[in-house]
Amino acid sequence: MGAGKHKYQFIFLRKRPSNHKYQVGVFSATMPPEALNITRKFMSKPVMRILAKRDELKLEGIKQFYVNVEKEEWKLSTLCELHEIIAVTQSVTFVNTRRKVDWLTDKMRSRDHTVSATHGDMDQNTRDIIMREFRSSSGILITTDLLDRDIDVRQKVSLVINYDLPTQPENYLHRIGRSGTFGTKGVAINFVTDDDETVLSDIQKFYNVDIEALPENVADLL
Repeated sequence: MGAGKHKYQFIFLRKRPSNHKYQVGVFSATMPPEALNITRKFMSKPVMRILAKRDELKLEGIKQFYVNVEKEEWKLSTLCELHEIIAVTQSVTFVNTRRKVDWLTDKMRSRDHTVSATHGDMDQNTRDIIMREFRSSSGILITTDLLDRDIDVRQKVSLVINYDLPTQPENYLHRIGRSGTFGTKGVAINFVTDDDETVLSDIQKFYNVDIEALPENVADLL
């Protein structure tokens, strides 16, 4: 289910009738009220219904930091410096536009970084091929919010970088949730320009978290 003005994380499980061979389960990290009403129409007698208020959604296992890059044009050099300091097998970098995916991919490859890229202008078959190659190798994946819910890459990804902060606070959880699961450590680093300070503040209030400045020993956290 897509993110929107939602309050709940939810799971529904409906009991399998004795004369049928199927069960219905509905799972979502986010649930707008209108979608919640739809589930009630086709799941009239669920065995279990779990709803968690948005404020109870946890970001446990993921250390969150920000880097004050001040200006947009300083983000690229900051990204390259981070990848020189932090040695990880795989990382995901989020930007807000498809055009920036292509631009940043070209810039990183010109600096000899191993980069994969995916966005909504690519057909599904192409995206599937790119994701299979990324899962089986090392490198940096640059993407838009296309990746934040639809594709699971978490088994190897321990670092997520928000090159651009998400335009909607709801998307922050989905983005950084690409790391820090399956018993692994996860680190999320947010690039913040002077114009982004309000956006970062909104994210912290939305999730009731404190996002600290990136420490010098960040390499030791992974």
